[in-house]
Amino acid sequence: MCGIVGYTGRRVSSEVLLQGLRRLEYRGYDSAGIAIGNGDSLSVVKRPGKIKDLTEAVPDTLKGHYGIGHTRWATHGVVNEINAHPHTDVSGKIAICHNGIIENYMALKEMLISEGYSFVSETDSEVIAHLIAYNYQGDIAAAVQTSLPLLKGTYGIVCIHADEPGRIIGARNGSPLVIGVGEDEMFLASDTTAVLAYTKQAVYLEDGEIVLIDPEGFKIVDAANREIQKRIDTISWELDQIEKDGFQYYMEKEIREQPESILRAFQGRLNRDAGTAHLGGLNMGPQELINLERVSIIAAGTSYYAGLVGAYLLESVARLPATADLSSEIRYRNPVVEKNSLHFAVSQSGETIDTLFALRELQRKGAKVLGICNVVGSTIARESDGGTYIHSGPEIAVASTKAFTSQITVFYLFTLLMARMRHMSWDQGLEFINALESVPDKVAKVLEGAEHIRALAEKYSDAKNFLFLGRGINYPVALEGALKLKEISYIHAEGFSSAEIKHGPIALINEETPSVFIVPDDHLRDKVVSNMKEVKARDGKVIALAVEGDAEVAAIADDTIFVPKTHELFYPYVMVVPLQMFAYYMALKLGRDVDQPRNLAKSVTVE
Repeated sequence: MCGIVGYTGRRVSSEVLLQGLRRLEYRGYDSAGIAIGNGDSLSVVKRPGKIKDLTEAVPDTLKGHYGIGHTRWATHGVVNEINAHPHTDVSGKIAICHNGIIENYMALKEMLISEGYSFVSETDSEVIAHLIAYNYQGDIAAAVQTSLPLLKGTYGIVCIHADEPGRIIGARNGSPLVIGVGEDEMFLASDTTAVLAYTKQAVYLEDGEIVLIDPEGFKIVDAANREIQKRIDTISWELDQIEKDGFQYYMEKEIREQPESILRAFQGRLNRDAGTAHLGGLNMGPQELINLERVSIIAAGTSYYAGLVGAYLLESVARLPATADLSSEIRYRNPVVEKNSLHFAVSQSGETIDTLFALRELQRKGAKVLGICNVVGSTIARESDGGTYIHSGPEIAVASTKAFTSQITVFYLFTLLMARMRHMSWDQGLEFINALESVPDKVAKVLEGAEHIRALAEKYSDAKNFLFLGRGINYPVALEGALKLKEISYIHAEGFSSAEIKHGPIALINEETPSVFIVPDDHLRDKVVSNMKEVKARDGKVIALAVEGDAEVAAIADDTIFVPKTHELFYPYVMVVPLQMFAYYMALKLGRDVDQPRNLAKSVTVE
């Protein structure tokens, strides 16, 4: 969740660190700070609030050439300057930044207090600085290496010592850390976006690895101090992809990029001659695929809702039993791994800690786990047994939009692949391909109705509660629509199957609680229309997402958003985009921080 950046080289380090932290703002944070090597001492500047507040507090005279920086997402202790990172030891010569949670920090803290160390913050992270000081005997790398086995929990750590200028130590266990390789300069960061302005050469640390960087290069060792040789990868993203490109917010930019991002997700993966799809990264042969008896999808948040769409597709189209589960629950329920089963771990960032831990637990039980990720080189991408990238491009806004539609695209492709192997005919496969290839243009048409959606958002901006309702493959879309609204507008919203409204949610219906119905012209349309009438009979307001020309739905609803007609399996694309836009315009009307909503983080790397 938090962001880390470190720099050593010829540049003014405060400028590099502050720019890197600005690139990491999308991860979500509540305070920030930097520690700069300044002669034979360290200068630390920390502030609650935004990076601009920190930038204003950094003196122009702070010109050191190495340092570390951090954006904090509070877990232990309130949001204030003292609890912000970096944390220092008593002497002020050691500074650390930490992502993750140290579970045994209280025991370590009591031990260190008994040794005469004093603490100033409420955080679990401060204990790391004092523990390194306790073990320091003239070599900061050795002190970090001695201290790490005493830490129980997750961490991505960077550390500097004033007596060893230009050197930065990094270590990871469950929280991402990447090395940026430059010319006569080196970087450490929790995310490649922090270093992309300076280098596209990156080395990804694995759990248990420790790195020492200085301006000349890097050295990686394991816990036993054995040197590890690592490949230098090239970052695939361009700097202009993480710019706003004239939009007020990244979220709007990313919503509007979906015709292109959906196209990228399936481009080159469709075989019209064979009426099927090709996903080369699965690392599974035809015999292994045809023998599959069950698919399990694990994910969190928006990725979980994409997984629900995937499970529906696999069962209804490929006739392959499939389930989607919250990854946070998998690890603790002792999951059963069945013979001839396949598991997908879905995560935009590829660093979601709950999904990563679930992946590892399933692998320990002998499962084959494939990753569906957006970020090349991410931990889930590296640790899975295969998988595929969604090629969505950088997603900076905390609330996911284009990643959702790209994730479901991968499930449409996998469904087509499995269905063609099992029972689907060539002409049915070609019909499926034609429907998928038409999606980008239909999403572009939805985006043309932005002003109508904006007007509806303004009309309903005084509402305190919303219900989102859909059936079948659009039930997950209702869940995602409710999540988007609550994430960025802070309006309470709940998603339900419209069939479930009679089983409790109908008690919430009144004139002040609008119900948003997803009403495609599929085999469940008439049932959803009946649910709409039940709401109207109780004086509830109804906003309907309906297919162009559906006069009956428009006559029942108070307001209607029309979407283009498509194949009934493909309505999630054209239905979810208006809900994303509705949430965006609602948040805009209410003056919310759309890209960085309160309390949320883009990449959830703590349990």
